Amino acid sequence: MRVIIDGAPEDERTASISVFDWALIRGFGVFEVVRSYRGSLFRLERHLDRLASSAAALDIAMPNRIGVARDMNRVATACGEGQVRVILTGGGRDPSVAAVPRTVVMWEPLPVVPDRVRVLPVVAPWHPATDSSGYPGVKWTSYAPNMVSTDRARRLGYDDALLVTPEGVVLEGPTFTFAWVHRGRVETPSLDLGILPSITREVVIECCGRLALDVDEGRHPLDRVLAAEEVFALSTVKEVVPVEQIGETRIPGGLIAGRLAAAFAAVVREETQGPRLEPVA
Repeated sequence: MRVIIDGAPEDERTASISVFDWALIRGFGVFEVVRSYRGSLFRLERHLDRLASSAAALDIAMPNRIGVARDMNRVATACGEGQVRVILTGGGRDPSVAAVPRTVVMWEPLPVVPDRVRVLPVVAPWHPATDSSGYPGVKWTSYAPNMVSTDRARRLGYDDALLVTPEGVVLEGPTFTFAWVHRGRVETPSLDLGILPSITREVVIECCGRLALDVDEGRHPLDRVLAAEEVFALSTVKEVVPVEQIGETRIPGGLIAGRLAAAFAAVVREETQGPRLEPVA
């Protein structure tokens, strides 16, 4: 069982939604991706919190939370190691089209993640940090500009992009966030920039506390990151991965990324090897 739509298992070869659904024709939907470690979902409740927040921002009805969690756990248990994606579609919002909103849950294999990544700085005028749209931190399906940035970076020989404002303030990656080490202190963009409130970022900040590492969340220029002792990318799939190059600048690297990766792995073991908790209503 790899796909569940509205609580019903579907054949992955024929699973579908209406072509009139705004999620398809207008990118009007929200989603979450949760890491499955040997069939156990990591920080599921926090991901569901963020899903509910994103849905509220777009006025998409949040389905029964316990049911969504149950379906995600069913798919994770059946498929094991990988990632479980949940998508809430907007349905057909034109009065003449009868397309109901759908809840899609599906398991996906993990993509190959390199040991170190190379990123290209890309100015992102569409990012919430650059305007007053009122939609900061919303994880919606309208990722086209971000994905164009990834494609551009890869065509030029990089692994991905690093999004910055027109003024050169560091934001995040197209599908991940960043942190770096400056004079022994871990720094990361602050949430008031409109970046996604990354669950992995939360865990890494917790890990910094375990390791007695100071953390500064703020607005930092690209030049500061280029001069960092270490830089790392953070995401559900990547966990903690060192960045070895930003544009033409080589990043020297050090020991903190490895320490954070080990601490992150310890948190995962603590939270996924015990009995599975019942979802919260």
